[in-house]
Amino acid sequence: MESEILIARISDTQDISQKTSKPKFFGFLSCEEAALAQKLLENRNANFCLFGGYEGAQRVMLGCLPDWCNETPFPISSVTFTYRGADELRHRDFLGALMALGISRESVGDILVEKGRTVVFFKDEVLPFVLSNVTRIGRVGVNTAIGFDEPLPLGDSLITASVTVSSLRLDCVVSAVANVSRAKANELIEAGLVSVNSLVCEKSTKLVTTGDAVTVRGKGKFIIGDTCQKTRKDRTVLDYKKYF
Repeated sequence: MESEILIARISDTQDISQKTSKPKFFGFLSCEEAALAQKLLENRNANFCLFGGYEGAQRVMLGCLPDWCNETPFPISSVTFTYRGADELRHRDFLGALMALGISRESVGDILVEKGRTVVFFKDEVLPFVLSNVTRIGRVGVNTAIGFDEPLPLGDSLITASVTVSSLRLDCVVSAVANVSRAKANELIEAGLVSVNSLVCEKSTKLVTTGDAVTVRGKGKFIIGDTCQKTRKDRTVLDYKKYF
């Protein structure tokens, strides 16, 4: 959505939360929209959080909280779609089918696809409609169930790789996984184009750890794996998974 409209809606969400002294939610938001919301609300010293239904989600909901509130349940539901493994479905198939039913993009979070199973995150308010109306994705019949079993599907496109880094500082990690120079990595971080666990991080010195989700705008999303191995030259072997 246009940045001016987004800023106005974020501001309205915060204002309503403060006036009613109750949590108020907005979204789902893309990585770029979430970054804008985070920067805007941090500058206002607002009490807020971002969550997408699971740790490391790319699309997240904004929760503006009153001063007395530290955490609150988000109005997010998940649905597991199951189908024959021989039927190949992808992210765009699910998104297209949901949009064709009139469900807004803002009501749909991450769509995690694997062979025979897809988990989709929704706003609570659209859950009954989804369960009642989604019986097919394209020409493929699907079964629906509320919730999901761990582990979550890894998504449409994924590679696993390893690199060596001199440090687990964010700038070193971004340089390695995004295949850019250290100077370029710092530029990306300072420009607010790097997020750690869905929150923009502008500190190059932040230490990255196992399980962190590092998103570099224009380069992809990286899930940090094992960081315990060392080379003979005392460099850290960094395992990671990359989503496209």
